[in-house]
Amino acid sequence: MKVIDLITSHASVRRYKDEPISKETVAELVQAGQHAASSHFVQAYSVIHVTDTEKRGQLAELSQNRRQFYTAGATLVFCMDYHRLAHAAKLGGKEIDFSVMENVLVGSIDVALFSQNVALAAESKGYGICYIGGVRNAIEEISEILELPKGVVPLFGMSIGVPDEANPVRPRLPIEAVLHENSYDATKYDEILPAYDQTMRDYFANRNTNQKDTTWSQQMADFLETPQRTHIKAFLEKQGFLCK
Repeated sequence: MKVIDLITSHASVRRYKDEPISKETVAELVQAGQHAASSHFVQAYSVIHVTDTEKRGQLAELSQNRRQFYTAGATLVFCMDYHRLAHAAKLGGKEIDFSVMENVLVGSIDVALFSQNVALAAESKGYGICYIGGVRNAIEEISEILELPKGVVPLFGMSIGVPDEANPVRPRLPIEAVLHENSYDATKYDEILPAYDQTMRDYFANRNTNQKDTTWSQQMADFLETPQRTHIKAFLEKQGFLCK
């Protein structure tokens, strides 16, 4: 499959066949992920492959993603990781300060780029994937289960497996909404967004499961009007990220 075709065919998969994915295959996917770009080559990421049945069950419950964690061929937790960088500095007799906000951004971006490479590698082999932001619902408890040291923060999970469902690709915003030339142009949204809302209303009404009468704008307003996961800031500070 051509790369662009692979990218544009992505749809989250939440139901998997009972077919495990070998550790060798997971390692191959992670190695592909490592070839993503990394700011200043810090490679501020680690991934936990959760194979222990009890831990996998705990993650399923705490993240509120039971079906995916219980049934996937492989379950991963992607982490921002400055602990390894601190260790590397100590080998040279130095200490690093990763507490500033810039390092939070760098680490988060590194993890996102790394994980998307893993996702594309998995999909190129015919597997389905789903990102699991629900890991942040219980970020401290999950960190304890995974024995994460200071400087390491779990950002999201990923389930990978042989698909047992075929979902349609969800319509994205029109290219005109996200591509600006030379300067940011907000004047076009009054025309573009209502048209996109109608596209999404039709999609939600006609998809195979979970039909509903709503629009993208309504969903985003409902989601963002209330602050989400406000416990994250305190946990970041506990792990050494003071966001100065």
